[in-house]
Amino acid sequence: MTKMIRIRKVSEQTEKDLLEINNLIPQLSQSAKLLTKTEFTSLLDAESTHLYFAEENEQVLGMLSLVTFPIPTGLRGWVEDVVVDTKARGKGVGKLLTMHALKEAQKMGVLTIDLTSRPSRDVANRLYQSVGFSARVTNVYRFKHVC
Repeated sequence: MTKMIRIRKVSEQTEKDLLEINNLIPQLSQSAKLLTKTEFTSLLDAESTHLYFAEENEQVLGMLSLVTFPIPTGLRGWVEDVVVDTKARGKGVGKLLTMHALKEAQKMGVLTIDLTSRPSRDVANRLYQSVGFSARVTNVYRFKHVC
């Protein structure tokens, strides 16, 4: 019997969750390194970071990070690291994760939520627009420290 897809906030570091996140990271970014136990614990301990897993039958199908931060103009949010396992694409997992993050951010009092998505990611861009995100006319700059 198939259960419904549920969204779970990851709040405690478990070996299973570490394996699950490390399965998803390479599907998100070819250059990102896998997390160590210490890094995973640090991530979960960060007050500003809210990590969500989408699960079905105890299998993780995807994840999303919601980062919240206070600035002088109010509490803001940023969605990062949205990824759906290749085996689960087309089931609406990305939409469920995004809608959940939006609801949680609203409960927290977040005024605006931003995210970025490459123009070539047609499906993702349509998803974000379908749930209410609108493209902004702005430049996104990145400074990368060379470590």
